[in-house]
Amino acid sequence: MIQLSGAGKRFGHKLLFENTDWLITQRDRIGLVGANGTGKSTLMKILAGLDTLDYGTLTIAKGTTAGYLPQDGLSLSGRTVFAECMSVFADLRAMEQELETLLHQFAELDHTSPEYAQVADRYHSLEHEFRTRDGYSIEAEVGRVLMGLGFRKEDWERLTDEFSGGWQMRLALAKLLLQKPNLLLLDEPTNHLDLEARNWLEEYLHDYPHAFVLISHDRYFLDVTVNKIAEIWNKRFWFYTGNYDKFLSQKTQRNEQLQAAYRNQRERIEQLEVFINRFRYQATKAKQVQSRVKELERMERIEIPPEEKMIHFSFPQPKPSGRIVAEFVSVGKTYPARSGPSNGQGNPGVGSVAEQSSEKEVFRDVSFLIERGDRVALVGVNGAGKSTLIKLLADQERPTGGEIRLGHNVQADYFAQDQYKELDPEARILDDLGALSPRSTQTELRSLLGCFLFSEEDVFKKIGVLSGGERGRYALLRLLLHPANFLLLDEPTNHLDLRAKDVLLEALMKYTGTVVFVSHDRYFIDRLATRVFEIGDGKVEVYPGNYEDYLWRKEGEVAKQNQQIEEQLRMTETVSTPSNGNHSAADAAPATASAGQKVKRLNPIKRKKMEDRIRELEAEINRTESAIANCESALQNFVSAEETQRQSRELEEHKAAHAAFVEEWEQLSESLQAE
Repeated sequence: MIQLSGAGKRFGHKLLFENTDWLITQRDRIGLVGANGTGKSTLMKILAGLDTLDYGTLTIAKGTTAGYLPQDGLSLSGRTVFAECMSVFADLRAMEQELETLLHQFAELDHTSPEYAQVADRYHSLEHEFRTRDGYSIEAEVGRVLMGLGFRKEDWERLTDEFSGGWQMRLALAKLLLQKPNLLLLDEPTNHLDLEARNWLEEYLHDYPHAFVLISHDRYFLDVTVNKIAEIWNKRFWFYTGNYDKFLSQKTQRNEQLQAAYRNQRERIEQLEVFINRFRYQATKAKQVQSRVKELERMERIEIPPEEKMIHFSFPQPKPSGRIVAEFVSVGKTYPARSGPSNGQGNPGVGSVAEQSSEKEVFRDVSFLIERGDRVALVGVNGAGKSTLIKLLADQERPTGGEIRLGHNVQADYFAQDQYKELDPEARILDDLGALSPRSTQTELRSLLGCFLFSEEDVFKKIGVLSGGERGRYALLRLLLHPANFLLLDEPTNHLDLRAKDVLLEALMKYTGTVVFVSHDRYFIDRLATRVFEIGDGKVEVYPGNYEDYLWRKEGEVAKQNQQIEEQLRMTETVSTPSNGNHSAADAAPATASAGQKVKRLNPIKRKKMEDRIRELEAEINRTESAIANCESALQNFVSAEETQRQSRELEEHKAAHAAFVEEWEQLSESLQAE
């Protein structure tokens, strides 16, 4: 579909890449990796037609449609969320309207007239295209994508203007996925997604019928979505088959082979040079000398690229705290009623809802212990209260009920998502770090800055001119100068590339203090966490182990719940009598509850009935779509005016039934998701 030949690009005086040959085919699933600043985002813009090459050529096959999602900066306004997504299908909506017009013309025209034949031909071709492009299910598809990306049903009719920047980017991603271009270009699409939305996007991309190229600093996400890796390294492109894990293995092997080939070549060169120097002036050896001189000239020299820059650091090992580091005792947290747009970060629990008409309860009667050495991962959907819990531990917020206790000799240090906002934008990096650590020498400070990729003239930059990634790295660096035994980290991996994340992960795993952290990077959570706190519905559920252990236990709970549903259904069938044998499981539930069971056990039954109804509705939707298609085909063959009118009425009835089934399906799906 797209081919780069001899491609090269500069950014100012800096060469990003050169001599690049790359062919992207129809079903490629490519992860684009490389250190920050190597040109990944620039290349994506070139592939999307938003930037140009400085060298070489870009060839795009006819019919290629590319859809590009930048890291941020998109803003939508003027329409509701649902209407904004439906705008993607403007051509299909126009087709639908034209089909309606053609149907009315059928009833008015003489079936023997040339006009009738023209209308019939137009209707047949248009309806076939409409059905082929799934025109009858676009509303259901919009609902599926919006729900997958975390938009609740009540958000669908809100204006897009009311949503924060992160939710605007989710909406832009939803539109792109609905468009289904044959080349998706996604620049860090998981930046604004919680773990649940990431998991949904992984499955969506797994089934995506076309090619995509994505940039991501989420190692697990790359592992499960791509089958090729393109790496920008040392101003060149290197291509690998397989996911990110295989790429790391292949890269290690390639480097070992390169080093071995380099050593063998150096040995051969030395042998040739020794022979040439020894026999250069002997006439009897002139032919052999000349042969070896030509061999040297023809030899393509192997070059060993310079070592890649990496962040190297370790947390200062702190003084030990007491065994109990922090304790929540019946803690509650409620935000007062407020109105105005949500920024998606301020009051956790707000989520995507832009207007608040009543107070928001984030925590209700929450109790737990955090012990020395724990590495606690906080998980839950956006807005569940993860950032609020960290702020409560850091004394940045006060509880509205209960008590929070810090243990003996506990020293807490807090890293916020927007930690860089507290920095002086006019201060130079070196001066700011020197003020923070006055006992350190300039050489020590510059060495530490160099570990975080701030070298040479970069150390004299003002903080205000740094990029988002640079500011995040610098804020993390400042944290290292404060020895603490209780680290509270809210998204510490934001703006770090894959290698930097690995180094941070290694340092945290060696850290002897206690860590509570929020991250949407599944690999990072799985490797680091020793306990998982699931936050939602005002509660905190504690799970031992890492993220994989947490998922395993959650799956076990679901299986247990399903078993309880089956047992409950059997019990209700036993309780039912011949006189009321037509009662449903939900009708019989009060009787079982009165027999000493909790009313809460009604929920599994209700859920099972809802799931059964959803399956019925899906079958009805398919049936009505087939009926609609049959009616429209029948209308093309005129029998009589009365028959045409009857078929038109039948068509309208099927369409009305289809719309009702879709609406009920959406409502039930939303209710299940909300549970």
